[in-house]
Amino acid sequence: MNTTSPSESTRRLFGTDGVRGVANVHPMTAEMALQLGRALAYLMRSGPHRHRVVIGKDTRLSGYLLEQAIASGICSMGVDVMLCGPLPTPGIAFITNSMRADAGVVISASHNPYQDNGIKFFARDGFKLPDATELRIEQLVLGGPGDGDGARDFHALRPTAHRIGKAQRIEDAVGRYVVFLKSLFPRDLTLDGMTVVVDCGHGAAYRVAPAVFGELGAKVVALNVKPDGRNINDRCGAVHPEAMARAVVKHRAQIGIALDGDADRVIVADERGRIVDGDAIMAIVGRDLLRRKLLAKKTVVATVMSNVGLERALREVGGRVVRTQVGDRYVVDEMRRHGFNFGGEQSGHLVFLDHVTTGDGVCAALKLLEVMLRQGKGLSELAACFEPVPQVQINVPVREKKPLGSLPGLQKAVQGVEKALKAEGRVLVRYSGTENKARVLVEGPDAKVIAAHADRIAGELRRALG
Repeated sequence: MNTTSPSESTRRLFGTDGVRGVANVHPMTAEMALQLGRALAYLMRSGPHRHRVVIGKDTRLSGYLLEQAIASGICSMGVDVMLCGPLPTPGIAFITNSMRADAGVVISASHNPYQDNGIKFFARDGFKLPDATELRIEQLVLGGPGDGDGARDFHALRPTAHRIGKAQRIEDAVGRYVVFLKSLFPRDLTLDGMTVVVDCGHGAAYRVAPAVFGELGAKVVALNVKPDGRNINDRCGAVHPEAMARAVVKHRAQIGIALDGDADRVIVADERGRIVDGDAIMAIVGRDLLRRKLLAKKTVVATVMSNVGLERALREVGGRVVRTQVGDRYVVDEMRRHGFNFGGEQSGHLVFLDHVTTGDGVCAALKLLEVMLRQGKGLSELAACFEPVPQVQINVPVREKKPLGSLPGLQKAVQGVEKALKAEGRVLVRYSGTENKARVLVEGPDAKVIAAHADRIAGELRRALG
């Protein structure tokens, strides 16, 4: 029932996607950002060369505060900083690897409201830092088991004179990333004659996404591309795709594309204005890759949140689904460990490991458009391959995250629902790794019945923790 990883349960700062919280409230303060920057710089120093860290952010007001603080921490350890400004999370991963930097930093709270913010790190290869390295950063910043001499060196290290790090801005970061994304779209295809609605959610892709689709030939209807620091994800983007879907119908577009605040995930709408989520996209693209013999080991990697309809859609054509715990980092870990090349999450984090190192909403949209063009079919026709089993999800705000197994009322409710569903459904209860919420998922053959089951479980959570 509880899918929290063992490593996550021992960590005090990092969740499933970096450190996150209300901006200017612990742990998302300037003081903490400075210390996190120092710890990152300390751990990635290796050899005599001049070390460099790339920093990017989304469009939140608090990004200025945290960007300057973490840059100061990094420079204080004798490491140089390269500032990208607002750029999608996958864009920072790309720039880090492309420029042979030693690490990358993204300041973003992804789909959260503007008052939140977060900090996540990438290694020099563009992949997110492993859990063990994040734990080591925590130990350096907060103190804890395993401090040893390394921690003393960390606190004592204060380069002076010319050894202090310097910061510079990468003026063409957006252009570099746009060119990279365009290179992922086959040269024998074009978007000429297509109308594409792109909702950037006033987030990090507000310049990147319209440029990519427009330069590939599409007529772009750009929505929510005027960030003011406070409107990111506000009733728009992947979190709220309804307006995007209406715009598709209004403009008679072939597809609508909604990105979240840092553009690492995407939700789309077909030409009729119907929402197509990450599971459906994985079914469409997975089946196409299978047909073209390009899906490694005939396997798509998904999380425990994905609908069983995805498994059925792939099984029909000889494919299969391997599941991980929630978080695109765990999807990527599974892919790298076992040689798979495509996977993602129902929420729209989609990873094409042959091309990118993390979830990339624009890349995913391009690959979906490629399938539409190669097969000569509209998105609604392609999406018919995916028939979701009724699924209900409820998010319950919680005061604290007690072990779920220690809540007898919850245990009894879950066992009762599992007994009622038998083998025809499943129950998943877990804590969010990015918010103070518990998430309830119930899946089964009857929508009304599973809604009642989910309400029962959510009620127990509210009584215990709400």
